[in-house]
Amino acid sequence: MTAGAGEEERRARAALTGVVEPGDERAGGWLRRYGPVELLTRLAVPAGTEDRLPGAGERRMRGYRTRAVAARPERDLERVAQLGGRFVCPGDPEWPGQLDDLGDARPVGLWVRGRADLRIWALRSVAVVGARACTPYGAYVSGRLASGLAERGWVVVSGAAYGIDAAAHRGALSAGGATVAVLACGVDTVYPRGHAELVRRVSEQGLVVAELPPGSHPTRSRFVLRNRVIAALSRGTVVVEAEYRSGSLATARAADRLGRFTMGVPGPVTSGLSSGVHELLRNGAVLVTDTDEVVELVGDIGELAPARRGPVLPRDLLAPGCARVLEALPVRGALDGREVADRAGSTPDEALARLYELHSLGFVERQGDRWQLAAGATTGSNARRGDA
Repeated sequence: MTAGAGEEERRARAALTGVVEPGDERAGGWLRRYGPVELLTRLAVPAGTEDRLPGAGERRMRGYRTRAVAARPERDLERVAQLGGRFVCPGDPEWPGQLDDLGDARPVGLWVRGRADLRIWALRSVAVVGARACTPYGAYVSGRLASGLAERGWVVVSGAAYGIDAAAHRGALSAGGATVAVLACGVDTVYPRGHAELVRRVSEQGLVVAELPPGSHPTRSRFVLRNRVIAALSRGTVVVEAEYRSGSLATARAADRLGRFTMGVPGPVTSGLSSGVHELLRNGAVLVTDTDEVVELVGDIGELAPARRGPVLPRDLLAPGCARVLEALPVRGALDGREVADRAGSTPDEALARLYELHSLGFVERQGDRWQLAAGATTGSNARRGDA
């Protein structure tokens, strides 16, 4: 980059991302007071010669010093460049200004993979988060919200975790839309490991973002602190499913503290996975049930939800892609994913995403790698065709 932070400041900030933990407000205060170059210099001096920073005990300073001496910012900057990414600093044209609302807990900088401009995308984004061990209902609702937001030109932000996060990313990807994954590790580190393909697709079609330098691994505290970045980047946060102590509730509470919109999708009163969402709703979060209601809340003036005409049934919520896939299945017999994609005129990835949505609703059944209509799920069109 030629604008924004100078190269010396950029190297210092890159080094500091591996020295201070995400959300360290004490270090954020030092950064504001001394600037990144002087702060790194103070943290890297030999033991016994340091001018101890205000509020830092000997043990804490020893930890900072050990990491500062080991920092290799040039190596990390080269590594992210090899991945087709970059390091974005406060003051750069791509820096999302809303992150400054975090005050001294603002990220030192962000490591970014992907071609899009993070600042532009963040201006029209919604976070969709929730439980890792979600129900089929939660996965379906998350995917439908995300695909609907993507189809309406909104960016879906989430944390690339199992469950609701993954369903949100896949929903946006299946609609050909934009999505941002905020990681609690380095942008070259896949966690959970089962999401290697998902993170790769997000990096190609969207953006992968992290506070930690390449090669960093996640910890429990880093997952929690990552949530404040998800909340700050977005215009609003939707929680789909969450237990009382779910980490996704921390994202919603951070959004509320930052003055962002906080929304929740209600679930069965008998489901423990919806108990945290219901608690949010009792405490002032806005109840939403579909994309239109989310956009009406976070969107511009005039983006209103259509008038309700009666109960909303799962079949009424089917996206055109789901409807095409449902029509592609014969009345009798089963097809594999590629055959369904050919008949539906879609890509194999999109067809599989829609098949899993339909499976969660009970419209289709799966037998190994083959799919067929569930009993009673025949639509008018394929019934008239009498497909065999």
